[in-house]
Formats: sequence, structure tokens, C-alpha cells
Amino acid sequence: MADTTAPSTTAPTPGRRKAVGLTSTPTWAWALPPVLVLALGFLYPLALVVRQSFTPESLEDGGASLTPYTEVLASTVFREALTTTVRLAVGATVGCLVLGFVLALVIAFVPFPGGKAVARFIDVFLSFPSFLITLALLFIYGSVGMANGAWTGVTGAAEGPFHFLTTPWGVLLAEITYFTPFVMRPLLAAFSQLDTAQLEVASSLGAGPVRIVRQVILPEALPALAAGGSLVLVLCLNEFGIVLFTGAKGVTTLPMLVYSKAILESDYPAACVVAVVNIVLSVGLYSLYRVVSRRAGA
Repeated sequence: MADTTAPSTTAPTPGRRKAVGLTSTPTWAWALPPVLVLALGFLYPLALVVRQSFTPESLEDGGASLTPYTEVLASTVFREALTTTVRLAVGATVGCLVLGFVLALVIAFVPFPGGKAVARFIDVFLSFPSFLITLALLFIYGSVGMANGAWTGVTGAAEGPFHFLTTPWGVLLAEITYFTPFVMRPLLAAFSQLDTAQLEVASSLGAGPVRIVRQVILPEALPALAAGGSLVLVLCLNEFGIVLFTGAKGVTTLPMLVYSKAILESDYPAACVVAVVNIVLSVGLYSLYRVVSRRAGA
């Protein structure tokens, strides 16, 4: 008697065929496209900048030399630009941390009409270009701005007293104004996770507002402060638009020095040297932040 039992020939569903195809594809094949995009769009131009920094114009055969580094690093212009960059970045970061913490406290814990709208506006503000804030400050405090115009209109003086925008203080004000929301955003997120019962218990035990902020809120906000402050520090080290638009006299930062060497002087090896130093500083600060944040559990 013939065996009528036939093997199961159930056809795989399209979804099953798709899953099998995905799992059979090597992992490196999925990683290759983004790696190629990253290499062509970022790593290759960066490699060209590093290579150019080791190629002085005096070498016609394109050989490598440390001459551009020794000349640039030993120059007074570079040292002054490095000092100015660090001072402005640290000063702006401290200002953003203090102002951002106070404003985030008010928005998160002081009920007032429009508080939610202000919190949403912080997200929109992050998308603004830096030169837009600088341009607004120029309209208000510039040589022919509204503040000077009102002063001359009232007193009849030939010019107004507000000329600080063309000084390092003007750059500092513009950077604090622009980068403070970068500190407020993580702080507001941290405050939204804070258990309000802790605040109520501290208040019922007789703790005043200052003590509650210092002993309850501030410890919870430290990871967010570290994240926002480190981001602002790196961004300020690389800020170009604010310094350029304020037209601050005698304020030369590392990005401005790159622009001056490359565009105004056509000294591309020196410009690449300054750019490499700026990149090393930024990557070093970011790496330090990652180490500290891991130890802090942020």
C-alpha cells in the first residue's frame, strides 16, 4: 500500500522571508553605509586639515614638517587668541550656569501666568542662529542702537554712553544670552523628575527657600548642570559668529584666528594648525566630561 503521507510544504510567509534575509546579512554590511558617509563627510576633510598643518608652504615637494606648529605655537598672536578664547568660554559658561539655574528655578517652581509657554519657547530658542541674538543686541546697544538713540534724544549729547558691545564684555554678554537656554533645557528636564514630596517635607520641617534649593534641589540638578555647562563650554570654544558680528576690537579667538589666517592672509598651514589645536581642545574637554559624568552617574 502506497504511503500517501506527503512532507509539509507550507510556504513561508513574506514576513518570514524578510526576517530571514535580514538576519542572514552580515553585520558589517549594515554598518558600512553610515561609516562611509561619516568618512567622506567628516573624517576625510579632517584628515586634509591635519595633513595641511604639517605641510609648510616653503616645501614645494609637499613634505611633512613641524615648522608650521613651531611657528604658530610660539607666536604672540596665537597665545593671546588662546587666552582670550579660554577666558571668554569659561566666563560665559559660569554666567550661563548661574543665570540658567536661577531662570530654570523660577520657571519650574514659581507658578506664574505663561510659565508653560516660556518653557516651550526655550526649545524654540535653541534653534535660533547665534548671529540673530547678536544682531538684536546691536539694535539695542549698538552705536546707533535704541539705547544710545534714546540717550542722545533726551540729553542732546553727540553720542550715547553704550559702547561695550565692541569690547570683550559685549562678546561675553552675547554668548551668555545665546547659550543660557542650553543650560536651562536639561535643568528643566531634571526639575520635572524631582519628587515634590521632598520639597514639601523640607518646608514642613522649617527649611527656608534658600536651604531647600541648596540641600534638596541643587544636588538633584548637578548632573544636568554638568551636562549643560560642558556643552556650553565646548560651544563657546568654537563660537565664531558672535565674535564676528559684534565687531569687537582686539578680541581674537581661535576660530577668528583661523578665519584671519586662511581668508585674510592666505596662510593655510597656519590656519590648519590653529584649527587642529581647537579640535584637540574641544575633543579633550568632551572626553573629560564623559569621564566625570560616568563617575557621577549622570
